[in-house]
Amino acid sequence: MLVELTIRRTAGEPLPASPVDGIRILALLPNEWRKDLKHVTGDIAIRVHTDEETTGARIRARVTEILTNPEVSDWELVNCRTLTNGRPENKEDMP
Repeated sequence: MLVELTIRRTAGEPLPASPVDGIRILALLPNEWRKDLKHVTGDIAIRVHTDEETTGARIRARVTEILTNPEVSDWELVNCRTLTNGRPENKEDMP
């Protein structure tokens, strides 16, 4: 399964585009997930490749749990879009 996670800061002032928080979040994600990090207008976008048996709901639940970690607790998951061939699967998933 391929999904794109959009993660947004919930507290404090927005910081300049720095990959540090994104790297912290990547480090907390499961090792078996293949991950690709990018910044999108102040948010963090992470593409995650998992095995075919993992559902979007499981990914969302796992990431939400990870974001309770004190190191990254000022970030929240705002979107978990399933992608097909690198594009949103459903029209409602498109920005």
